[in-house]
Amino acid sequence: MIRKNLPIKGTRGALSSKVPLALGFAVVGLLLLIFCNMAAASDETIDMFTIADPTGDWGFPSPYGHYPRGPGYIRMSLIFDTLVWKDQNGYVPALAESWQLEDDAYVFDLRKNATWQDGEPFTANDVVFTIDYTKEHPYPLVSPKLVKSAEALDDYTVKLYLNGSYAPFIEMVAGALPILPEHIYSNVANPAEFLEDEALTGMGPFKLVDYDRAQGTYLYEAYDDYYLGAPKVKQLRFVKVSNEMAAAALEKGDVDAATVPPEKAEDLGVAGFDVLRGSHDGITKLMVNHRKEPFSDARFRQALYYAIDRQALVDTVLRGYGIIASPGLLAHDNDLCNPNVETYDYDPARAGELLEELGYTKDGQYFTKDGEPLEMEMLVTATDERAGEMIKQQLEQTGFKVTLRSLDSKARDSLVSEWDFDLALNSHGGMGADPEILSRLIGEGFSFNSARYFENQELNDLLSREVSEMDPDRRKELVDEVQVLHAQDLPMLPLYYADSCWAHDGLIDMYYTKRGIAMGTPIAQNKQSFVK
Repeated sequence: MIRKNLPIKGTRGALSSKVPLALGFAVVGLLLLIFCNMAAASDETIDMFTIADPTGDWGFPSPYGHYPRGPGYIRMSLIFDTLVWKDQNGYVPALAESWQLEDDAYVFDLRKNATWQDGEPFTANDVVFTIDYTKEHPYPLVSPKLVKSAEALDDYTVKLYLNGSYAPFIEMVAGALPILPEHIYSNVANPAEFLEDEALTGMGPFKLVDYDRAQGTYLYEAYDDYYLGAPKVKQLRFVKVSNEMAAAALEKGDVDAATVPPEKAEDLGVAGFDVLRGSHDGITKLMVNHRKEPFSDARFRQALYYAIDRQALVDTVLRGYGIIASPGLLAHDNDLCNPNVETYDYDPARAGELLEELGYTKDGQYFTKDGEPLEMEMLVTATDERAGEMIKQQLEQTGFKVTLRSLDSKARDSLVSEWDFDLALNSHGGMGADPEILSRLIGEGFSFNSARYFENQELNDLLSREVSEMDPDRRKELVDEVQVLHAQDLPMLPLYYADSCWAHDGLIDMYYTKRGIAMGTPIAQNKQSFVK
């Protein structure tokens, strides 16, 4: 039973170690001290580890209950495991000890010592069931259509047949799809509404003890029969703390780890905290409703882009801690970024010329057409209101009339998904993942993060070809072409990539996962840190 308001065991970050008793002889005291320190380093456990999160609630942490963004996935991944995982160096075995590609099929050799948290054994049938179940009940973050079928060759060998070549299969499917317990989910007709304790029966390193939606808190306890060994963190807690207060919470000892503003990072490092700096895998962009006029015309979207001073946004909103976004989407420090795309340097005069080509005339402060001012609404949330205000000012200086509408992120995402908006500021990670992310963000993908832009057939053909191209050099060429066409059509407007900093007290080894957790989540909360 998941308990509410459970008393917290121990103190924040408390350490417990198995250390032999001192013999008390002065002549051997130093040797014993060295021995004790070595034992502590290898056997220490952490009673409680607390992580700050500015949002708090990311949904019920079951595969179908969590909010479909990176932090929600991380909450779920503590309970449910995948076939493959990633650490700071790349792919590592998870539920599959090894795997191999055979034509358009992958064969996975599964672990024999993994058990579900209710004691039931894990077999290949659970993997087959998961593939079949997600075809009928799609998991929001992994496309079920990529796998044609699944076959259990024996109790601990499973073969997944693909519909064709798919270059990022290990990262985007095997390393992202949570495996479900057949003995529980086979009886569940509507998994999104399955919020019972049984819904949280996984094979991961932790079990949920308490979830408080209103307070935005989560409390997990270690699953000591985890197949990789009992986690060294015995209780893991997430609490809601704003980014502005995160550094103070660290310094006071209220939390052990947090995302912190880059301007605070140096002081925290001097104070003795471990500070990690991530690559530019998180993007802020302006979503555009290209299904309605006048946004459906690429020239209008280009005019909007010319009217936005992205460098000023970086200098003011980010206080210089970030870089402007490439119109091709991938960051300039990404190895796959194509620098040879249209740059759209700030040029309000060029924006005005494009609007005049579209039949608008400047009448006082604003452009008008048929006697009506050029007016639009921009959706913002509390975390990006400052950027929204600045973009509004820049657009109005050019002649666009802009109204800001502030709401929470879930409401914004819902309106974007339903195409009930004009413009919407949106931020997310994943940009350092496999370049398949371009297909998800431009074409068919996460509805509130994706432009869902199908008007350019050449662009969509390139997106399909690049994910099926197995030759790395040829694939890079296709990714280059995708970026050129995106910069040409601008179905969404990339603005900037913020610097990311993570600070922690050093009790555990935390790191940014290579290419991001699962589908590219750039957060330093890899569950392996809490285990080994």
